Amino acid sequence: MGIGGNLSSDQVQFFNSQGYLVLESFATLEEIEAMRTRMDQLLHDFDCSATASIFSTKNQQQLTDNYFLESVDKISFFFEEKAFGDDGSLKQPKELSINKVGHALHELDPVFKKFSYSEKVSGLLSSLAYKRPIPIQSMYLFKQPGIGGEVVPHQDNSFLYTEPQTCTGLWLALEDATVVNGCLWAIPGSQKNGLVRRLIRGEDGMTFDRPSPAYDPTDFVPIEVKAGSLVVIHGDLIHQSFENQSSKSRHAYSVHVVDTDGCKWAPDNWIRRKVEPEPIYLS
Repeated sequence: MGIGGNLSSDQVQFFNSQGYLVLESFATLEEIEAMRTRMDQLLHDFDCSATASIFSTKNQQQLTDNYFLESVDKISFFFEEKAFGDDGSLKQPKELSINKVGHALHELDPVFKKFSYSEKVSGLLSSLAYKRPIPIQSMYLFKQPGIGGEVVPHQDNSFLYTEPQTCTGLWLALEDATVVNGCLWAIPGSQKNGLVRRLIRGEDGMTFDRPSPAYDPTDFVPIEVKAGSLVVIHGDLIHQSFENQSSKSRHAYSVHVVDTDGCKWAPDNWIRRKVEPEPIYLS
C-alpha cells in the first residue's frame, strides 16, 4: 500500500542533521488519557509478589534474568533499583515502584497497538523512507518521582541491530518532560559518527563488545517537551536521561522500529523472537 509521508522537507533535513526531531502535539489528549488509563489498569492487575525483576541501564548485564529475556513478546513489569528496602520489601506502592513495562505492548494491548500502528506513525516512517517497518519493542516508562533511575548515554542501534542499521526510536511524552523530572538529553549530530558498540547476547549472557566511551557532559542538550510531543530518535544518536529527583513523574511511551525490507535482524541481538511482529505497513 502507498503511505504518504507527513514530515516536511525541513523536518527531514533537521532529523538527518541533528539526529532527532520533536513533533509537538503528535498525540491527542484522548490518546494520552487512553494510554495512561490503560497502564493504570495493567498495574492494578499486576501481582508484584510473583516477580521482582529490576531494570537498570547501569547494571543490566548483571541484572538480566530469564524474566527479562522472555519479555520480548510479553507485557512484563520491571522495578526501579531503589524501590526496595533492606528487607527486600517495597518502600512504596507498586504503582510508584515500577521502572517500566515492556516489551510487547504494541503487539498485545489494543490501546498501545492502536497508537503504534496509527496512520500518523505510518506517515512519519514513510517520510523517513521505511519500506516494511516493524515495531520490535515497546516500553511504558515511568521515571518515578524521587527514584526514577538514570539512563546512561547510549545508542539504540547498540541493542536493536540490523544490517544495514535501521532502528529509529519514537518517544512519546505522556507528561511534560523537563530537566527537573528527567527529560531526554542528546548530543546533536552525534549519529554522524556511527555506532560505537553493540550489546551481544551469547551463551553466557549479554556483554558489550567494547567499553563505553567517555562523553563530555557539556555536549548534551536537554530535549524538554510537553505532553503529547513525540521525539524521533536516530538509532546512532547518543542520548540519555538523568535521575528524577523531583516530586513529579515523567511518563512516556517508547516504540523502537526497524525496517525489514532488504535488512537483516542480527541473530546475536538480545531480542530473539519466534514470530516476527506484524509490519506497520508494506510499501
